[in-house]
Amino acid sequence: MADFYYLPGSAPCRSVIMVAKAIGVELNKKLLNLQAGEHLKPEFVKINPQHTIPTLVDNGFALWESRAILVYLVEKYGKTDSLYPKCPKKRAVINQRLYFDMGTLYQSFANYYYPQVFAKAPADPEMFKKIEAAFDFLNTFLEGQTYAAGDSLTVADIALVASVSTFEVAGFDISKYANVNKWYENAKKVTPGWEENWEGCLEFKKFFE
Repeated sequence: MADFYYLPGSAPCRSVIMVAKAIGVELNKKLLNLQAGEHLKPEFVKINPQHTIPTLVDNGFALWESRAILVYLVEKYGKTDSLYPKCPKKRAVINQRLYFDMGTLYQSFANYYYPQVFAKAPADPEMFKKIEAAFDFLNTFLEGQTYAAGDSLTVADIALVASVSTFEVAGFDISKYANVNKWYENAKKVTPGWEENWEGCLEFKKFFE
């Protein structure tokens, strides 16, 4: 069983938990208390020199960056390739959505909310505009689509649902984006592990109360 270093409130960690659930892989979950500096202990830095979560250790093979972990799990343990199809074009669209989630959507969350939550900084309206722009893009991608990349659930949906649900508990109004809202309501019903994802969201929500 692979060791999984994580925090339940973290959206990237939750995406891995949902993908593992979808493919029937059990993770040996190891909570890492970042506030206590557990990620900076020499034994963890030895596993992951970047000392970030999530980190997966599968039979001595260490991997971090959640979206890399999602793909690895499906490629190694998926009974089918439905979550990450082998077709180069289908895979390319999924990759684009994963990079969008990492570099644009979730990045906009981090840039706007993290300074407020962790540094007690005032809200930056310019950073809020970046969130709105990211949701505008996602809304466009989802025009006429039930899923984020193609016509069935993939790792792109799972990564995005982890991020979007985090925006929801932070108080961002998703309902203004009709396509995102429709996709999100469906994703809640069809994504394996959604319940555990939502429990983690509610834990993260405490930072906003």
